[in-house]
Amino acid sequence: MAAARPSLGRVLPESSILFLCDMQEKFRHIAYFPQIVSVAARMLKVARLLEVPAVLTEQYPEGLGPTVPELGAEGLRPVAKTCFSMVPAVQRELDTRPQLRSVLLCGIETQACILNTTLDLLDRGLQVHVVVDACSSRSQVDRLVALARMRQSGAFLSTSEGLILQLVGDAAHPQFKEIQKIIKEPAPDSGLLGLFQGQNPLFR
Repeated sequence: MAAARPSLGRVLPESSILFLCDMQEKFRHIAYFPQIVSVAARMLKVARLLEVPAVLTEQYPEGLGPTVPELGAEGLRPVAKTCFSMVPAVQRELDTRPQLRSVLLCGIETQACILNTTLDLLDRGLQVHVVVDACSSRSQVDRLVALARMRQSGAFLSTSEGLILQLVGDAAHPQFKEIQKIIKEPAPDSGLLGLFQGQNPLFR
């Protein structure tokens, strides 16, 4: 009997959704926050071009403030939450999308809401693609270990450009020239080389 084929983690616009987690004013002190938000904004621009739906959450906005304007999330209605996972707050959105297969996940903090959202989504049978250059933490140790933990649990770790090119699929796509403008400049450095260099044992 043939072994079960492992999931390849392909992403398609019609079966994907973009999750934008808690990029709020009071979190500006988090390491690489401007870079993380910049990359998440790229993902949102591409999602809009490819008609990929997007969901935005805010953790306790009364105390932690609104979503930062540089994310460019105008038109998205933020969903307030207190849980350290996006899933309970956006359950209805997930339930109305039976075609959904892949969640592209950006935001903060990696060891808190990103990790717990990932586990909840995996538990629902969805594929999770953590956009590693769009996630961070106050502590880079927490960030590193959380990324490894999500990978151990079955999430895919991807860069923003890797996912964007998977979504567009073909240079002949009618939106490719617009997307090419978005990714023309490389994504800003968010300290990932320091986390992954030296064959880090957490990622073997």
